[in-house]
Amino acid sequence: MYKTVGEALDLVEKLKSSVFDARNVEVVVCPPFTSLYAVGKAIEGSHIALGAQGIFWKTQGAYTSEIAPVMLKDVGCKYVIIGHSETRGRFGVPEPELKPHLSYFSETDDTVNLKVNAAFDADLIPIVCVGETSNERQARRTDEIIARQIEVGLNLIATEQAASMVIAYEPVWAIGTGDVCEADEANRVCGVIRSVVRRMFGAIAANAVRIQYGGSVKPDNAEDLLHRQEIDGALVGGASLKAEDFTAIVKAAKA
Repeated sequence: MYKTVGEALDLVEKLKSSVFDARNVEVVVCPPFTSLYAVGKAIEGSHIALGAQGIFWKTQGAYTSEIAPVMLKDVGCKYVIIGHSETRGRFGVPEPELKPHLSYFSETDDTVNLKVNAAFDADLIPIVCVGETSNERQARRTDEIIARQIEVGLNLIATEQAASMVIAYEPVWAIGTGDVCEADEANRVCGVIRSVVRRMFGAIAANAVRIQYGGSVKPDNAEDLLHRQEIDGALVGGASLKAEDFTAIVKAAKA
C-alpha cells in the first residue's frame, strides 16, 4: 500500500529510462489498483509489464470492493499476484494494533485456487505466493507447508497453464523480522517447489515454470540469489519502491 498515482508515475518513468537495456529480463510492476490505469498507459511501448496485487474469482456481481479479472485486463494487466502472505494474514512481524484483526486477511489455499483458475480464464498470468511462518519452520514443516499450498492452490489447472505461470517463495519468517533466508536455503526450497510441480504436471512444466524468491530481496543480495540454479527471478518488496534499488536488482538479473 504505497504510492499515489503521481508517485507511481514518477517511479515508472525513472524505471523506463534505467532498465531500457535489460531486454533479456522480464520486468513487471504491480502498483495499487488506483494507479493501474495510469501506470499501464505510462509503460506502453516499453518492455515493462503491468501486474495487479490481487483479484476476485467472480466475473461480476454484488461483491463490493472486489476487482474482477476482466477489470484487470481492461486496464492492461498481464500478471496478477495471488496468495501473498499479507493477504493470507501471515505477517513476519504484525503491528501490535493489527494482531487482533488478522482474520480480516482471510486468503486460504482454496481461495487461491479459485483465483488462479479465474486468472487463467481471463488470460492473466498468476504470480502465486507460497511460504512458511517462523513457527512452521521451527517445527520443520517448511516442505510440507509449501507442498500443500501448491497442491491446493494449483488444483484443476492444465499442464500448459502450470508451465506458463510464476510461483514465488516468500518465507514469512524472513520478512520484517531481521532474520535472513540464506541463498542456499532459498534455492533448496525453490527446488522443492519445482519438484512438487514436476510431480503434479510433469517435467516439461517443472522446467518451464518460473520460480521466484521473495524474502527481502535487495541490491546487495540479489546477485547471489539470482545466480542460484532453482531461482528464476525475484518478487521484490520494499526495494521496488526506489527506482535505483529496483534497477540494481534488474541489472543483477541481467548479469
